[in-house]
Amino acid sequence: MSALFEIHDLTVDVPLESGFMGMFKMAQPKLNILAGISLHIGAGETLGIVGESGSGKTTLALAMLGLAATSGGDMHFDGAPLGNRASFIALRQKTAMMFQDPVASLSPRMSVGALLYEPFIIHGKRVANRRAKVTALLEQVGLPPEITSRFPHELSGGQARRVCVARALALNPKLVVADEPTAGLDVSVQGEVLNLMGALKAELGLSVLIISHNLAMLRHVTDRVAVLYLGRLVEVGATDAVFTNPRHPYTASLIAAEPQPDPRKRRHDLALKGEIPSLFLRPKGCEFHTRCPHAQPMCQTTAPELRTLGEGQVRCHFAETLKLNKRSEHYGMEN
Repeated sequence: MSALFEIHDLTVDVPLESGFMGMFKMAQPKLNILAGISLHIGAGETLGIVGESGSGKTTLALAMLGLAATSGGDMHFDGAPLGNRASFIALRQKTAMMFQDPVASLSPRMSVGALLYEPFIIHGKRVANRRAKVTALLEQVGLPPEITSRFPHELSGGQARRVCVARALALNPKLVVADEPTAGLDVSVQGEVLNLMGALKAELGLSVLIISHNLAMLRHVTDRVAVLYLGRLVEVGATDAVFTNPRHPYTASLIAAEPQPDPRKRRHDLALKGEIPSLFLRPKGCEFHTRCPHAQPMCQTTAPELRTLGEGQVRCHFAETLKLNKRSEHYGMEN
């Protein structure tokens, strides 16, 4: 599978504003949000990004699209380097983003028809028959033409999400970035939206990047999964392999925290102990050692590298020897 989007050693630092330091022209400290991310998305692939709140998932997506400033590293889309303003303007005609809140991401002053046609105006694309194009986009996502005159507040959650899908597909992108695409939707509507996205992906040959806390959803719709912790990749691999045989304790803990529908497999305790550390004070050594049930003295002093293990990658000193399972007793699950 050829790579559509390639990321190498991507870093995002955010300067901390301080009037005192600015007054005396002192160097402002920076908060490291993403640290050395190297990742790729294959053509026609669905990649899932998972991690706790604050792990850098959305920042990574925004940086990929040029919506968040990067501090280091390089990116390539379809073989072409990204870096200057012109390259990202060209990129945005080939990519689209679906934001977490579908209603809030749509202008309340514009009708559905105007919202669907807006991408053509922004990018200077001429359309012979505007009404026919909007109708075709609505039909593609299973919405009737009558919805064209409605405004976002008049739509249900499922309808608003479908409008966002249609808007994302307006310019025939190669990559769609979806931030929590099922957030706030009923379970039945979630299934409809995911089935729709899956059918469109197969029909149009799209690559899809999905950011979500919903591991059960990612397990069913993604080809590969990347796990972020404190802005670093800790595990990357094929979805089935990651869920059946996680190699990093953090990945295993996230899987263990997922609710189980079987009452015989209830959780007896929290899957993951402690709070996620502050980015202001990153732990030394392995940054997960303060919460890891398998931590050794080496973990407190030496930071592990992201290395290849089997067909995936993992950032753990003892990944080969640890016996991790999503129902392991270490994570409060019983067989």
